[in-house]
Amino acid sequence: MPKARGRPGRNKGSIRHKLLQLRISAKVAQPEGGRNGAKGETQASDDDVSSEVLSHYSSTSETASVPEEAVNDTVNEQMAQEEAEDKLKEYIDNTMHKSAKTRQNALESLKLAFSSKILSDFLVERRLTLTDCLERCLKKGKSEEQALAAVVATLLCIQLGTSKEAEDVFEALKSILINILTDKSASLAARHNCATALGTCCYVAANEEEDLASCLTCLESVFSASYLKGDGSVPSHNSQTQILHCNALQSWSLLVTICPPSKIQKFLENHMPKLPGLLCSDNVSLRIAAGETIALLFELARRTDQDYFYEDTGQLCEKLKALATDGNKHRAKNDRRKQRSIFRDVLHSIEDEECSEETVKFGIECLYIDSWVRRRAYDVFKDVLGSGVRHHLQHNELLRDIFELGSPLVLDAAAIKANKISRFEKHHYNSALFKARTKARNKVRDKRADVL
Repeated sequence: MPKARGRPGRNKGSIRHKLLQLRISAKVAQPEGGRNGAKGETQASDDDVSSEVLSHYSSTSETASVPEEAVNDTVNEQMAQEEAEDKLKEYIDNTMHKSAKTRQNALESLKLAFSSKILSDFLVERRLTLTDCLERCLKKGKSEEQALAAVVATLLCIQLGTSKEAEDVFEALKSILINILTDKSASLAARHNCATALGTCCYVAANEEEDLASCLTCLESVFSASYLKGDGSVPSHNSQTQILHCNALQSWSLLVTICPPSKIQKFLENHMPKLPGLLCSDNVSLRIAAGETIALLFELARRTDQDYFYEDTGQLCEKLKALATDGNKHRAKNDRRKQRSIFRDVLHSIEDEECSEETVKFGIECLYIDSWVRRRAYDVFKDVLGSGVRHHLQHNELLRDIFELGSPLVLDAAAIKANKISRFEKHHYNSALFKARTKARNKVRDKRADVL
């Protein structure tokens, strides 16, 4: 039975064989009369040849180890990917488990995985199974399970993007999301997430105008309950209901950004007289959502008609100025600070027709948010994806298409390291920024002191 061959560069027998051949050829080439006198030279030459051959094979072995390491890394990556996929399959199976706690834990795990990684290839093959699982959780689950299932459904559509598979998922779940959202006996936590899911999934996956129109109508029926009553009084709602109205308004405004110009004019006629009434709400989130929606509608109206004019602009600006300088002590300090910042931007946009710019850095790229349309889209994805939004901006083709970032960049480790700021540089940058901010604040304080 023949012996198995060893790895190239490590077969000691082959090295010995080559040395033997070299020695024989050296002896054959040696002159007959010079055996005794040339003995030491022959041995020295043999040793030189041996060392050369051994060094050659040693260098060959070292060179061969490099591709071996690359192969090992590839194998390790494949094994890690297979383990991750096995876990995902287990989570999907557990969404059908009898135990409600197990189902909730599985949904939490899927939520974390979908928001932090790109899994579109894996999910395309299992979309039908996962859609059935989510449908069951939404129909038969309790409050927390329904809320989690709505989030996972949103993330699933974001993962699948604008493909036919995402459209199928949305079509399967749309009626269930609408039923939960409009069901006043359902838990408010589930209705909150269903409002966000309905708007985001429709924005990503809807392909028919009828779907867009039905989602807009449903969301409008929810947040319009916070409009001022016929006598001008503010409706009384608890904080959770106000959050529901806020989520519905944000989803509605997101869908308005993809409507044709003819629809925009209708929205302006129906909602611009009523939206300023939401600025009187005692809920800071609802006030901010109303202000951002007003700025968004102004921006869309001016894109359609550069000479757009709102009759009550003066009265509206007075309200916005009051909110931009609000100092009521009965409101939380953080709420006041956030409100003042947002409404300064809203007022600036309406009066000067300019939107304040914001830069979002991810990897070596930047996203410039220079319009209310972009800001609304980014805020939605940031709320849904959480800390994973930057990873998705780098690698998710859907988000890169929406924000016009082009195809995902392919970077090697050297390029990433070259563009990474060192801790020392970051420290000096923060120190300089702190000094500049302190000087600017001191100047303002000096002016206040002069006035007093």
